[in-house]
Order: sequence, then C-alpha cells, then structure tokens
Amino acid sequence: MVHDVAARAKHPKAAGGDEDRLAAHQMIGRVGRVTGTIAPDRIGEVMIAIRGGSEAFHAYSAEREDTIQTGRRVVVVEYFPPRTVVVSPL
Repeated sequence: MVHDVAARAKHPKAAGGDEDRLAAHQMIGRVGRVTGTIAPDRIGEVMIAIRGGSEAFHAYSAEREDTIQTGRRVVVVEYFPPRTVVVSPL
C-alpha cells in the first residue's frame, strides 16, 4: 500500500511544485502521536504539530509488518502531499 502512495506522489502532477517540496522538507523529522492505530495494510492517523497548531495526517508504518498503537510517539520519515506520512516509532 505504501508503495502505491509513493508511486502516485512521484507523478509530476501529484507533486504540486516547489511548495510541496518545501513542505516535504519541513515534514520529515517531525514528531507526532498516533491517534488511529497503524497496522499492516491499514492506514492509521497521526497528529503532528505544524503551522502553530496540530493537524491530522493519514499514516503508514515504515515497516510494513509493524503495528503502531494509539498514543505512541512517531517520527515522520516520508511525506506525500497533501496529508499522508510514513512514520517510525520512537
């Protein structure tokens, strides 16, 4: 599933130009908290502090077989605009 997201994100029209590249640079390395369990082949949700508040993002685990439970802190390792991240637990 993550690979499908990556394939769409690399398409020039999906990338959205310089603004999305800048956003990707700002997203990678951010720490968030899981608000919807992330499981194999199932999208989860994380809250990430950004732009002076917290925002929800769809999330996949960097390790496809991992389950990341609600409440766990994670770090963003990939970002696919506008609202999808790939995360690893801290």
